[in-house]
Amino acid sequence: MAYRTIDFKLEGGIARLTLNRPDRLNSFTVEMHEEVADALRGLDGARVLVLTGAGRGFCAGQDLNDRAVAPGESVDLGESVEKRYNPLIRTLTSLPFPVIARVNGVAAGAGANIALACDIVIAAKSAKFIQSFASIGLIPDSGGTWVLPRLVGQARALGLALTAEPLPAEKAALWGLIWRAVEDDQLDEEVDALAGRFASAPTRGLAAIKKMIRQSWGHSLDEELELQRDMMRELGGSEDYREGVAAFMQKRTPNFGK
Repeated sequence: MAYRTIDFKLEGGIARLTLNRPDRLNSFTVEMHEEVADALRGLDGARVLVLTGAGRGFCAGQDLNDRAVAPGESVDLGESVEKRYNPLIRTLTSLPFPVIARVNGVAAGAGANIALACDIVIAAKSAKFIQSFASIGLIPDSGGTWVLPRLVGQARALGLALTAEPLPAEKAALWGLIWRAVEDDQLDEEVDALAGRFASAPTRGLAAIKKMIRQSWGHSLDEELELQRDMMRELGGSEDYREGVAAFMQKRTPNFGK
């Protein structure tokens, strides 16, 4: 399918989805939501997904021109969140392989929280994360109010959300909001190396790690220990585990299947 607002390709197990409205800092319209959703349904054969933006920004969130409110009128933002943003966040967090956010520039509003929904966030040092919702009388959607305090604590979450002040990528990394901030000219090298590593890794095990860590916040320690037992039993019988052990013993590079 030919897309107008995104670029998408899948090669060698690496899927790359680029938000492609650089003149609008890759802000979302209904059309972009539909095209992203379509691309995310075409991930057969993918072992890692890289999500990024074209031009100088990652994503500025919602394109307000796409749902402009005339004087005296109102708009049901809950419908937009329910139909567009919530399904996107649920998809990114539940894909059975790692999702890397390549944050090449500003990530604001829903754009910031879409990045934070990814499993690994690597940002250029020039990038900034902005919870811009308070500036227009809204709350951090796309998972923002849930993920922020879990990543950086309540004090910093409230500061980011209430002030809408930009958070530089280096400070975001120091706070534990993202995985890593790198020099701008090293961003592609860092992301490509990690994507290649994941594409040749034991995908089933990575999927289990992702699932268990993301779901662990709702479990007690005893519950988690039992789930770990069950998952180790399952993975211990997998071909990936057998190949990994054999490669280690034979001092060779493992060849993991899908």
